[in-house]
Amino acid sequence: MLDELDSVPSFDRFATVDEVHGRLAALAEAHPDIATLRRIGTSRLGDPLMCLTVGDAPRHAIVAAGPHPNEPIGGLTVTHLAARLCADAGLRRATGYTWHLVGCLDPDGTRLNEGWFAGPFTRSHYAAHFYRPAPDEQVEWTFPFAYKRCYFDRVLPETQALMRLIDDVRPAFFSTLHNGESGGVFYYLNRPVPALHAVLADLPGRYGVPLHAGEPEHPAVRSFEQAIYQAPTMEDAYDYMEANGQDPVPHIGGAASDSYIKRYGALGLTAEIPYWTDPSAGDTSPAGRSYRELIGEHAERVRETHDVLEATLAAVASDLVTRSPFLRAGRAFIPMLAGMAETDALRAGDPASDRPATVAEESSCRDGLSSARLRFGGILLRALAGELAIGNGTPAIRAAHGRLAELHALWCAESDRVPARVIPIHDLVAIQYGAVLAGAAHA
Repeated sequence: MLDELDSVPSFDRFATVDEVHGRLAALAEAHPDIATLRRIGTSRLGDPLMCLTVGDAPRHAIVAAGPHPNEPIGGLTVTHLAARLCADAGLRRATGYTWHLVGCLDPDGTRLNEGWFAGPFTRSHYAAHFYRPAPDEQVEWTFPFAYKRCYFDRVLPETQALMRLIDDVRPAFFSTLHNGESGGVFYYLNRPVPALHAVLADLPGRYGVPLHAGEPEHPAVRSFEQAIYQAPTMEDAYDYMEANGQDPVPHIGGAASDSYIKRYGALGLTAEIPYWTDPSAGDTSPAGRSYRELIGEHAERVRETHDVLEATLAAVASDLVTRSPFLRAGRAFIPMLAGMAETDALRAGDPASDRPATVAEESSCRDGLSSARLRFGGILLRALAGELAIGNGTPAIRAAHGRLAELHALWCAESDRVPARVIPIHDLVAIQYGAVLAGAAHA
């Protein structure tokens, strides 16, 4: 497999939706004997969802890019995988799969991120062009879900398309191509595969990227080994919040694809690769402070961020006239910050938090706060700019936009001052490509 990683070319930018679809179409035209391009669905704005099928082996694998629109590494990974499978009969035989490769699961949202795809790859430029849909508008978190007092069936057309593909081919291996933002590499598996863990753990080091050693994305997430986690489920999130005395219902939506594929016994793999990294992401040495202090301070700063953004939104609420995706996202994510702060405050009071914090945990808390500010502040800023762009420049909107723009610029400058290495796009694709091949081999 390591020799196959050398096939990944250099890239100076991420591919747009049209470029990904164009490359898949060109491969189907050039290799009609082994590759077929078909439409599996339609986005909410009318974009086709395209899938390239390569090979004719008895087992099936699905690899789908763009489940979240700010995560474009997968567009390059899926087109490179498609090109290699079309060009190399030996690779096709060695994998033993018929491959179903989806170019982009959320083309509508991805187009709203394309402003940063060509760089410069700074956090501030990323934040200025960032978009992430509200949770109930995300492909990955709108699979059907029913558990205790929660019920979700508002399945998106894009999610339905992926569900139909899964039901049609009944995959043995499945991967949606996500990526992180900063820190180290980590993985989700829907079941432990110890032989695969070792391969995945070794991959990032080949490119000088550390394994994640800090905080998991959610405290309910369970670890198999360092940086290799059990794929999170909404059942786990529900039970965790319920045990903490929180009401889960307002925070729980649909399930993810990892849960849906269980009916077919598929191995599910997600490789989360960051754009920026630094050695602190993998540093497990003591940080010189307690974990209780660290997580308590993090809760306070997340709560402060929530309060600022909530006040900004409240100040303009009666003047807003659009239902832009940025505004819908802001209205969904800003309350979530309050829930995050509450969870961390409860964790700070847990006796288990009375231990030394590590440098990696301190680093991931810092990066998590910065990400929340740049993401959700940036989304709200784009929502207000959209109101101004259509001529809805009321005094309240103009004033709120000006204040938030100034604050967001300070947050961006603070983030850009943190030492971090921009990981070459080639390395991002190579790690993700290697993880997909390794996962397929161990399914």
